[in-house]
Amino acid sequence: MMCVRIPLSLRNVEDLLHERGIDISHETVGFRWNRFGPLFAAEIRRKRIQQMRAHSNWQWHLDEVFVEINGETHYLWRAVVHEGELLVSFVTKRRDRKAALELLRKIIKRYGNPHVIVTDKLRS
Repeated sequence: MMCVRIPLSLRNVEDLLHERGIDISHETVGFRWNRFGPLFAAEIRRKRIQQMRAHSNWQWHLDEVFVEINGETHYLWRAVVHEGELLVSFVTKRRDRKAALELLRKIIKRYGNPHVIVTDKLRS
Protein backbone atom coordinates (compact mmCIF):
# COMPACT_ATOMS: atom_id res chain seq x y z
CA MET A 1 0.00 0.00 0.00
CA MET A 2 1.31 3.42 -0.91
CA CYS A 3 0.78 6.33 1.48
CA VAL A 4 1.09 9.95 0.42
CA ARG A 5 1.27 12.85 2.85
CA ILE A 6 0.01 16.22 1.72
CA PRO A 7 0.40 19.29 3.92
CA LEU A 8 -2.91 21.08 4.34
CA SER A 9 -3.37 24.81 4.38
CA LEU A 10 -6.33 26.41 6.12
CA ARG A 11 -7.99 26.92 2.74
CA ASN A 12 -7.47 23.23 1.88
CA VAL A 13 -9.17 22.24 5.12
CA GLU A 14 -12.00 24.65 4.30
CA ASP A 15 -12.42 22.97 0.88
CA LEU A 16 -12.35 19.46 2.37
CA LEU A 17 -15.02 20.35 4.90
CA HIS A 18 -17.12 22.07 2.21
CA GLU A 19 -17.05 18.83 0.16
CA ARG A 20 -18.48 17.06 3.20
CA GLY A 21 -21.29 19.56 3.59
CA ILE A 22 -19.77 21.73 6.33
CA ASP A 23 -19.73 25.40 5.38
CA ILE A 24 -16.93 27.03 7.38
CA SER A 25 -14.44 29.81 6.73
CA HIS A 26 -10.67 29.25 6.68
CA GLU A 27 -10.42 31.95 9.37
CA THR A 28 -12.59 29.85 11.65
CA VAL A 29 -10.41 26.81 10.92
CA GLY A 30 -7.34 28.88 11.88
CA PHE A 31 -9.03 30.13 15.05
CA ARG A 32 -9.93 26.58 16.09
CA TRP A 33 -6.41 25.35 15.26
CA ASN A 34 -4.86 28.07 17.42
CA ARG A 35 -7.30 27.34 20.21
CA PHE A 36 -7.25 23.53 20.29
CA GLY A 37 -3.99 22.65 18.50
CA PRO A 38 -1.79 23.16 21.59
CA LEU A 39 -4.18 21.01 23.65
CA PHE A 40 -3.94 18.16 21.15
CA ALA A 41 -0.15 18.54 20.95
CA ALA A 42 0.17 18.48 24.75
CA GLU A 43 -1.95 15.32 24.96
CA ILE A 44 0.13 13.59 22.28
CA ARG A 45 3.33 14.63 24.08
CA ARG A 46 1.98 13.41 27.43
CA LYS A 47 1.09 9.99 26.01
CA ARG A 48 4.47 9.68 24.31
CA ILE A 49 6.26 10.49 27.58
CA GLN A 50 4.13 7.91 29.43
CA GLN A 51 5.15 5.27 26.88
CA MET A 52 8.81 6.21 27.27
CA ARG A 53 8.55 6.12 31.09
CA ALA A 54 7.20 2.59 30.84
CA HIS A 55 10.47 1.64 29.12
CA SER A 56 12.66 -0.37 31.48
CA ASN A 57 15.60 2.00 31.00
CA TRP A 58 13.98 5.47 31.39
CA GLN A 59 17.02 7.74 31.26
CA TRP A 60 17.78 11.39 30.67
CA HIS A 61 20.78 12.98 29.00
CA LEU A 62 21.63 16.37 30.53
CA ASP A 63 24.00 18.91 29.03
CA GLU A 64 24.65 22.60 28.58
CA VAL A 65 25.70 24.46 25.48
CA PHE A 66 27.32 27.88 25.11
CA VAL A 67 25.11 30.32 23.20
CA GLU A 68 25.69 33.96 22.47
CA ILE A 69 22.73 36.31 22.89
CA ASN A 70 23.25 40.00 22.10
CA GLY A 71 27.01 39.56 22.41
CA GLU A 72 26.83 37.96 25.86
CA THR A 73 27.63 34.32 26.60
CA HIS A 74 24.73 32.36 28.07
CA TYR A 75 24.21 28.67 28.72
CA LEU A 76 21.42 26.61 27.19
CA TRP A 77 20.59 23.76 29.58
CA ARG A 78 18.81 20.77 28.02
CA ALA A 79 17.37 17.46 29.12
CA VAL A 80 16.77 14.88 26.43
CA VAL A 81 15.13 11.51 26.96
CA HIS A 82 16.94 8.38 25.72
CA GLU A 83 14.84 8.29 22.52
CA GLY A 84 15.79 11.84 21.52
CA GLU A 85 12.71 13.75 22.73
CA LEU A 86 13.54 17.12 24.30
CA LEU A 87 12.06 17.29 27.79
CA VAL A 88 13.10 20.72 29.06
CA SER A 89 15.42 23.48 27.97
CA PHE A 90 16.17 26.88 29.47
CA VAL A 91 18.80 29.59 29.26
CA THR A 92 20.82 31.02 32.17
CA LYS A 93 23.70 33.45 32.54
CA ARG A 94 25.55 31.15 34.92
CA ARG A 95 26.92 27.64 34.69
CA ASP A 96 27.06 26.34 38.23
CA ARG A 97 25.51 23.90 40.65
CA LYS A 98 22.50 26.14 41.28
CA ALA A 99 21.57 26.26 37.58
CA ALA A 100 22.00 22.49 37.21
CA LEU A 101 19.78 21.83 40.24
CA GLU A 102 17.17 24.21 38.85
CA LEU A 103 17.10 22.13 35.66
CA LEU A 104 16.72 18.90 37.65
CA ARG A 105 13.94 20.32 39.82
CA LYS A 106 12.05 21.45 36.74
CA ILE A 107 12.24 18.06 35.08
CA ILE A 108 11.49 15.97 38.16
CA LYS A 109 8.47 18.13 38.96
CA ARG A 110 7.06 17.63 35.47
CA TYR A 111 8.12 14.05 34.62
CA GLY A 112 9.00 12.26 37.87
CA ASN A 113 12.26 10.46 38.65
CA PRO A 114 14.33 8.74 35.95
CA HIS A 115 16.08 5.39 36.30
CA VAL A 116 19.38 6.81 35.00
CA ILE A 117 20.82 10.32 34.46
CA VAL A 118 23.62 10.65 31.90
CA THR A 119 25.77 13.81 31.97
CA ASP A 120 28.83 15.07 30.13
CA LYS A 121 30.81 14.91 33.41
CA LEU A 122 31.26 18.65 33.80
CA ARG A 123 31.62 19.94 37.34
CA SER A 124 28.34 21.88 37.23
